[in-house]
Amino acid sequence: MDHLWSAWRLLYVSGGAKSESCVFCNAQTTPDAESLIVFRGANAFVILNLYPYNNGHLMVLPNRHIASLAAATHEELCEMIDLTKRAEVALAEAYAPHGLNVGINLGKAAGAGILDHLHIHVVPRWNGDTNFMTIVGQTRVLPEELPQTAERLRPIFARLAG
Repeated sequence: MDHLWSAWRLLYVSGGAKSESCVFCNAQTTPDAESLIVFRGANAFVILNLYPYNNGHLMVLPNRHIASLAAATHEELCEMIDLTKRAEVALAEAYAPHGLNVGINLGKAAGAGILDHLHIHVVPRWNGDTNFMTIVGQTRVLPEELPQTAERLRPIFARLAG
């Protein structure tokens, strides 16, 4: 029998990853070299999902700690959509996915894992990426570690911003 080790997920699945403070607000105060943030804008930023569905799973967030689209300013909404567009371009260049899922989960009933800080998911998808591991083993196989993904995407976002 083969074993697939993903010990880094233990903290998440055991509930130990829960924090009283907002992980997205905390990420904004972490230096880029240690952070999963791949781009910082004036009103919003792009960060890698710590528990990704696929390699390159990004999230676009306002800098402010707000829970809904209704609470966002016009400037925040415009920048979030612009960064979502840049995420599409960056992921196409870096990973050549066959498609993307782009979505917002507002509220626990809608599937939001973090309720209080609005975020847009941008998930690259490939034909056949829903494979037997996900269906049978409830396991995802990710061939690239998050720091490598960040290093791959940061220069693309920097170029797109220029």
